[in-house]
Amino acid sequence: MVLKMAHLAHHDFLTGLPNRALLTERLSQAIGLARRRGKQVALLFVDLDYFKHINDSLGHAVGDQVLQSAARRLSACVRTTDTVCRQGGDEFVILLAEIEQPQDAALVAEKLLVALAEPQLIGQHEIHVTLSIGISVYPDDGIDGDTVMENADAAMYHAKASGRNNYQFFTAGMNSHAVRRLFVETGLRRALRQSEFRLHYQPQIDLASGAMTGTEALIRWLDPVLGLIEPEQFVPIAEECGLIVPIGRWVLREACRQVRSWLDAGLHAVPVAVNISALEFRHQGFVDEVALILKETGLAPRYLELELTENILMHDTESSAQVLASLKAMGVQLAIDDFGTGYSSLGYLKRFPIDTLKIDQSFVQDLATDADDATIVSAVIGMGRNLKQRVIAEGVETQEQLAFLRTQRCAQGQGFLFNRPLPAEDFAHLLVTV
Repeated sequence: MVLKMAHLAHHDFLTGLPNRALLTERLSQAIGLARRRGKQVALLFVDLDYFKHINDSLGHAVGDQVLQSAARRLSACVRTTDTVCRQGGDEFVILLAEIEQPQDAALVAEKLLVALAEPQLIGQHEIHVTLSIGISVYPDDGIDGDTVMENADAAMYHAKASGRNNYQFFTAGMNSHAVRRLFVETGLRRALRQSEFRLHYQPQIDLASGAMTGTEALIRWLDPVLGLIEPEQFVPIAEECGLIVPIGRWVLREACRQVRSWLDAGLHAVPVAVNISALEFRHQGFVDEVALILKETGLAPRYLELELTENILMHDTESSAQVLASLKAMGVQLAIDDFGTGYSSLGYLKRFPIDTLKIDQSFVQDLATDADDATIVSAVIGMGRNLKQRVIAEGVETQEQLAFLRTQRCAQGQGFLFNRPLPAEDFAHLLVTV
């Protein structure tokens, strides 16, 4: 009984792996031994990419089985003298007790990436999992266990920022990145509590008549110290730490409330498009939340368009189709954002009830000078027209781009050529002239 209690105190209940307490003890011992022998110790901080999506879409029971399967695969990639620990949640830490050179750790990391790349069969589900791995090495990256651990963690976040499904060695510059990430995450939590977010609105224009046909709501963060912060600086961090769901809910409610306010003021309001993240779309009860927000704000569903990327929809096509059908039945409009940058299969365009295709601005930017981009844009416009879907070109900034889009009979455009995103009070002035 005593031995069993001792085992439970030092091992993770779900996976049976050593826990953080036992890892700390073994790391200290490994560093002491390496110091005497003139060797090196490596620590690999491993995180399962997008694991929250699995829990949200398939349930925690399936998520637990994925963690158990991942634990077995990770353990199979290392020596018996090494330690694989479950740090908590979907994070694992691997201690390579004695290595000759940092490249030894890189070889292990590559084995881990390959091992987890094989699909996991959990019940009826074929689940694909990738890893973000951060590596720090004693004594180069720290002379004590705490520092080596912190630096491996920082390197792991750098791997995530580098596109996930890769490994990164710790470098001195990553400390500032980790500090900034923590600063931003803390600030985002405060911003939610203290209403520091703002929405700006960018008009969507009918290219034939010049009339405004809609608008896109774009989030901004008005930090009391740093001032106005653009979304690309905080949205990725909000997605990593799960805050994107409450932030997205605020955006949706505020955009609906604002359009209803314009209508009540007698303005010629236009439908508003709101970007939906993968975590929001997969969040349990998302459809009910949309319906509740429309009811609470009193906005008719036809004034709301939800923008989703191809990658979000193709993550689980069966589930996506059901959610989209429910939203469509509600009367909400549906758009694919950044079209052309995701999956190459176009069969889903017939299957999903999509109203609008938004051509990614990366294709629009060089269409006047790049024949390939011009061909892609023309093909999307023609395809959308044949499928009776509205096509909007994003990022229109020049008269040359506008002229090309008009010759191809693109329905609508959005970009700095027409107007920059504006605060609600400034955008209201445009509605007077609609």
